Amino acid sequence: MQTANNHSVIIDSKDFKGLNVFFDENHYDRIFVLVDENTIENCLPILKAKTPLKNSITIKTQSGESNKNLNTCEYIWNQLTKYGASRKSLLINLGGGVIGDMGGFAASCFKRGIDFINIPTTVLAAVDASIGGKLGIDFQYLKNQIGLFNSPKAVFISNLFFKTLSDRQIKSGYAEIIKHALIADGDYWNSLKQSRNFSDLDWDPIIEQSIQIKNNIVEKDPFEESIRKVLNFGHTIGHAVETYSLENDEKPLLHGEAVAIGMICEAYLSMKLNTLSETKLNEICSCIKSLYLEYIIEPKSFEHLNIHMKQDKKNESELINFTLLKDIAKPEININIEWKFIEESLNYYNQLKTTNID
Repeated sequence: MQTANNHSVIIDSKDFKGLNVFFDENHYDRIFVLVDENTIENCLPILKAKTPLKNSITIKTQSGESNKNLNTCEYIWNQLTKYGASRKSLLINLGGGVIGDMGGFAASCFKRGIDFINIPTTVLAAVDASIGGKLGIDFQYLKNQIGLFNSPKAVFISNLFFKTLSDRQIKSGYAEIIKHALIADGDYWNSLKQSRNFSDLDWDPIIEQSIQIKNNIVEKDPFEESIRKVLNFGHTIGHAVETYSLENDEKPLLHGEAVAIGMICEAYLSMKLNTLSETKLNEICSCIKSLYLEYIIEPKSFEHLNIHMKQDKKNESELINFTLLKDIAKPEININIEWKFIEESLNYYNQLKTTNID
C-alpha cells in the first residue's frame, strides 16, 4: 500500500482484499459504479464476483476521449439524481483514464462532493490518471480544460484487468511508465528500455515503481505550482497532437501514443536547447520508435498544433512552456520555447519515422 494526497493506493492483484476491507470500514447508503461499454462487459463481472457489489447501481457511458465532456457529466448527474444518490453515497470509477477523470469530476461536483474511489482497468490509468488528484473534462476539444483538484478516497489496482486489454492499450499506458523513468530514475529507464514482450512483464513491481515516482512528486507539489510540472514531459506537444488527432483522424491516437510522439519531440528540444546528449536522445528515440505505431504529423497541421499549445494550462501570456531534460532523470521546468524550434522538433519526429537510428 502507498499513500498519496491523504488517500491509499492499494495493489489488490487477485483477491480484492483491500477493497473488501474498505467496504467493511465505510458504510454508504448507495453505491454506484461508473463503466463504459468495455468495462461493463469485461471488468464489472470480475469485480462483482469478488466483492459485495451485487446491489450496486451501474451507470454506463461511452468510452473514448471524445465523450469526456459536460454532456456525459450531465448524464451521470441525472442518473445519480434518479436513483437517489446522497452525500453518503459512493461512486466507483471502473475504467481507464477517461472514466477516472470524468467520474471523479462528476462526483466532486454532485451535491458539492460525494466520495469516489478509482479502480483503474488500464495500465495508463493505474500509473497516471488515477493518481494525483487531477480531475477534468475536455472543452471545445481542449484536454482537461474544465477541472479541479480532488483526491479519491482510495485507489485499488489489480492486474487482472490488464488481461482484458489490447496490445495497443497496454503500450499506451507504457508510455507514461517510460516518462516516469526518464524524469526520475536512470536505473528504472535502463531496465524499461529493454522491454519488448509485454506478455512476460511482471506488472506489480512496475506499477508500484511508477506510482512511487509520481507520488513523490505530487506530495511535494499537489497543485502543480512548481516541481509537479516535471510530469508534463512529453505532454505539451503530446496533448496538442492528441487533440488534433481527435478532431481529424478516423482512428485517433490514444493518449500514450500521442505522449510518445511528444517525448521524442521534447527530447529533441532537450538536446537542441538544453544539455541532453545526442547519444541519450538517440537512445530515447530508438526505444520509443520500436514500440509505437507509425504516425506522420502532417505539416498542414502545424498551425493548429501551435494554437493548441498556446492553450496549454502551463503557459503564461502566449509563451509556450515546456519541461525538458538536462539528462536522464534530470528534468528542468518552465522553459519557454519559440515556435520555430517546436516546428523543428516536429519535422525531426517525421524524419525519424523513416530513418534507422539503431
